[in-house]
Formats: sequence, C-alpha cells, structure tokens
Amino acid sequence: MNLPFQLEARVAPSRTMQLAVPLAALLLTLVIGWLIFGLVGRDPGVAMKAFFIDPISSRNGLSELLLKASPLCLIGLGLAIGYRANVWNIGAEGQMLVGGICAAGVAIYIDNDAGWWLLPLMMLAGVVGGMLWAAVPAYLKTRFNTNETLVSLMLTYVATQLLIYLVSGPWRDPNGMNFPLSQSFSDDALFPRLYAGLHWAFFKGTRLNASIFVTVIAIPVVWAYMKKSFAGFRMNVGGLAPLAARYAGFSDARTIWASLLISGATAGLAGVSEIAGPIGQLQSTWSPGYGFTAIICVFVGRLHPIGIVLASLLMALLYLGGESVQISLQLPQAISGVFQGLLLFSLLGCDLLVNYRIRRRGATGLAH
Repeated sequence: MNLPFQLEARVAPSRTMQLAVPLAALLLTLVIGWLIFGLVGRDPGVAMKAFFIDPISSRNGLSELLLKASPLCLIGLGLAIGYRANVWNIGAEGQMLVGGICAAGVAIYIDNDAGWWLLPLMMLAGVVGGMLWAAVPAYLKTRFNTNETLVSLMLTYVATQLLIYLVSGPWRDPNGMNFPLSQSFSDDALFPRLYAGLHWAFFKGTRLNASIFVTVIAIPVVWAYMKKSFAGFRMNVGGLAPLAARYAGFSDARTIWASLLISGATAGLAGVSEIAGPIGQLQSTWSPGYGFTAIICVFVGRLHPIGIVLASLLMALLYLGGESVQISLQLPQAISGVFQGLLLFSLLGCDLLVNYRIRRRGATGLAH
C-alpha cells in the first residue's frame, strides 16, 4: 500500500526543528498520557492535574521540585560534555553511587572528630570516587578499545552490590533494627537547609538545602567549558568530525579520558548532594535512578546546559507526579517511569524530522 506522504531528506539539518522537537515530544507525551489515564479508568483531566499541577502548587512542592532536579541537572551537565564528543557514558548511576559511598565513608570514619571541613572533604571524596569509577571504562576503552557504553553500564550493577554489601555489613547502623542503612550523619556532614541553616524564611518547613548551589555554580562553568574553552572546542570537533580532529592533532585518548572523568566527577558530586542532603545517611535504595534519568534530560535538553536545566525540572516533576497520583488516585508510582519512557521515545521519533521532511508523493521542490 502506497501512503500519500513520504520522507524526503533535507539539504541540511533543520535548526527550527531541532528547537521544536522537544516541545512536540512533550505535547505528544501529554496526549498519550491523557489516553492512558482514560484507559485505566481515571478522569484524564483530574489525573493530569494531580500529576502536573498539584505537586508544585505549594511551597513544599516547589522545594521538592528543585531538590530532585538538582542532581539530575548536575549529572546531565557532565554527561553532555562527553556526548558532544561521542563518548557514551551510560554508567552515571554507578558513578553517583560510588561517589555517595566514598563521601559516606569519610563521614562514618571521621564523624567523631568532625568540624566545618568535613563536608568539603566529603565532596572531594565523592568527586574522586566518581572519577575513579569512570576511569575504568576510560582505561579499557583507550587500552583495549572496549565499548565504554557497555562497560560503564555493567559497572553500575557492581556499584549497587557494593552499596548493599556495605550497608548490610560493615557500615550497618547497630541501632538501625537490622535495616540496610548506615548511621545518621552529624550536622557537620550535611548541607545546611535553606531555612534551618541559612534562615531563608520562604523555605520554612521544607527539605531544600545548600546542595542546589553546587548545581547553580556548575551550570555556567559547564557552559563556559563547552562554548568558550579550547578543551571544549577540541572535544566538540572530535564528536562532529573525528577525521578532522585527528588531522588537527587532537588526541582521541585525551578526549575519552576527559569526557568520562568529568561526567564521573559530576555524578559523584550528585551522589554527595543526596546522601549529605535530604537523606542524611547511606541507604541501600537511596537512588531512584537519577543516573539513568539524567540521560533523558541530556537528550531532551539537546546537549545544551540551559536545555538540560529545563529538562531536569520536567523530569523532577514527573517523579513528583508519580508520587502525587499514587496518593490521590491510588495509581502505581511507576507511572512516572511510563511518562519518562514516553517522552524519550516521542523525542526519538520526532527527531526524524530534523534531517527529513514530510512531503506529499509527487510534489516537487527542494527540501529546506
């Protein structure tokens, strides 16, 4: 059967479509989500309000939105640098876990003699831990030409088992009633809350803490690295035109190491912001999968820092929406994952229009 329309290759990728595709993907996700709520027997209007509006209709909701968006954005910023260079780190979740483990180890073993310097030391340990975990696929890629995507992903499961072993064994809180968690950290090992520690009255009664400032600082730093530094230019050229990069003398190995180490560092730092922020201890299930969700943020944000910020806020809203409909409509919280998957697949499908346009069969004219 011949369809009345066909795809026609564009002369050059459409800049307009590159900007419009995320919005089109979001709209398509909302339409499909509306249909899903109807199919499960819920009023779509009420369900969409409970999913997208109610979670941010209060001061506490807004603070939770920022609290969840912050680690997503921080991880996504690091991943975007590597993705621009065609270095595909899929193991940010594991690097985040190891960063949190290293930071927790510092808090546990130095807690009794703590001071103001404990939190910076934990942040440093988290960065180093994330970088070391990312260094494994970097070494294997540059030394044996292994696939960094698979290696970094598989290391995530190693990190998960390491976390479970530590909180179930040597680091388990003796007063924790045999739950797999560490002892609670002291105040010196925690980011101060914006109300209790910094006395920002607007955030009274919320969990929002100073870890968000780490992300706020990282946004312009990553933008400057991507857009203004020679190192960022070299990595971008390596991704867009590998042969030209080699001809110019740009080192593939240096690009791989820099990409993975930077993304490992930001993921490790995100891990610290979680265990030294709203959680306050190391737990076996403290991550809701931020390292994987951040990958969606990177692509929805078109590998641009500002786009990643907006995408992180959207993904954080999906997390909150899942919790909201679970309480108000008795739907499973996993529906937030359904929306995340819908958004990613809608984006991938709509991305086809960046390089192709839809034309009626038999129509003539050049593609633009």
